[in-house]
Amino acid sequence: IYSCSNGSDSKKQRLDESPPSRVLHIRKLPNEVSETEVIALGLPFGKVTNILMLKGKNQAFLELGTEEAAITMVNYYTAVTPQVRNTPVFIQYSNHKELKTDSALNQRAQAVLQAVSAVQDGSSPSSDPGVLDLAPPPSPVLRIIIDNMFYPVTLDVLQQIFSKFGTVMKIITFTKNNQFQALLQFSDPVNAQQAKLSLDGQNIYNSCCTLRIDFSKLVNLNVKYNNDKSRDYTRPDLPTGDGESASKDHSLLGKYTSVCIHLPLSAAAAAAAAAGRVALSGSGVSGVLLASNLNEERVKILYNKKDSALIQLSDGNQAQLAMSHLNGQKVFGKVMRVTLSKHQTVALPREGLDDQLLTKDFSGSPLHRFKKPGSKNFQNIFPPSATLHLSNIRDGVGEDDLRLLFSNSGGTVKAFKFFQDRKMSLIQMSSVEEAIQALMDLHNYDMGGNHHLKVSFSKSTI
Repeated sequence: IYSCSNGSDSKKQRLDESPPSRVLHIRKLPNEVSETEVIALGLPFGKVTNILMLKGKNQAFLELGTEEAAITMVNYYTAVTPQVRNTPVFIQYSNHKELKTDSALNQRAQAVLQAVSAVQDGSSPSSDPGVLDLAPPPSPVLRIIIDNMFYPVTLDVLQQIFSKFGTVMKIITFTKNNQFQALLQFSDPVNAQQAKLSLDGQNIYNSCCTLRIDFSKLVNLNVKYNNDKSRDYTRPDLPTGDGESASKDHSLLGKYTSVCIHLPLSAAAAAAAAAGRVALSGSGVSGVLLASNLNEERVKILYNKKDSALIQLSDGNQAQLAMSHLNGQKVFGKVMRVTLSKHQTVALPREGLDDQLLTKDFSGSPLHRFKKPGSKNFQNIFPPSATLHLSNIRDGVGEDDLRLLFSNSGGTVKAFKFFQDRKMSLIQMSSVEEAIQALMDLHNYDMGGNHHLKVSFSKSTI
């Protein structure tokens, strides 16, 4: 299961048949699926503005507020198989640019949409309460049970998944009745309700680690320690406790610190690889891992299969994040595949034996964002998106300068926004693929005066 092989990829609907659109076509829905369940697929990515159910065909059309939200949703569900009632469904861009529905024929769907929108806005639904059970959420705390936990699920993985829906304040993990469980507290009960609507019954990884979610009777969690079992994100000063190690349920975590990447090298890079001239410090293999904002320790391009590489990360959690964030993303125009490797570490070659320079140790790289233990940057690791966060911007560098810099990386800048201090900004590219390429090219870019630009993916939109 953990081995790195080329085996047949899971059969997924091709996503490049239609150009991006804010209307998504969802197929192979289970019988008797509700409008709420379909809308829940889109809730984490932005406002859902329309829905059309084709129940006789087990299909639906879902319209999001912006094309960028739809692109983010499609890219996310390329890496994570979308499921409704434990059944895999297929999502692709529609040929329609907007949904024009007959309100009389689509009355029930519109009532559900109105109710969900009211919950998103924090107001009371004005639709018929019999259409949708969306009573005010009873608590900001969710109780989470992980079924079929084939891979270890850590506290940080939960934080990454649930932070899509709002600010995660506290998490406590524990084992009860031989099941891994967690209590997770949002800052707002509405965020907890959105997370429950969207994630209940979904798998964290393909065909395993199924989330079972309900509201907890607790309305506030009391966290005493910040360690691998509990975390209060509002209190970074809390002690780590008695230092005991993680429970046996997490014993696999430290074991798999390596991932295998089937790397879609560009034509030039592939030619260089075949000739043994792979530059690991450039925008090749190392740059791809840089796109996850994670700390790669060692990189090894496979000698007889130079479109694949082994990457050793600093710990098992980062290996899992790299897999969940990067698998299915497009780089150099091709889809990248990332799996856990059967190798626990990447061995460095003995001196003089790596004449093609296929292995490199990056443990001392200046590009790492997490050199400081407990860095707050750990809370800002997000999956690839079209919007990038820029920091460490030099005084005097303006919007036009940054737009030109990022346009020169081969992409199109769609929007830009400075933060108040003008040392940070958001910049939005026209696609996730363009944003990945820009991050690979421009993270740590020397702006002069000992200012190196820091680039990471943002969960915000402009």
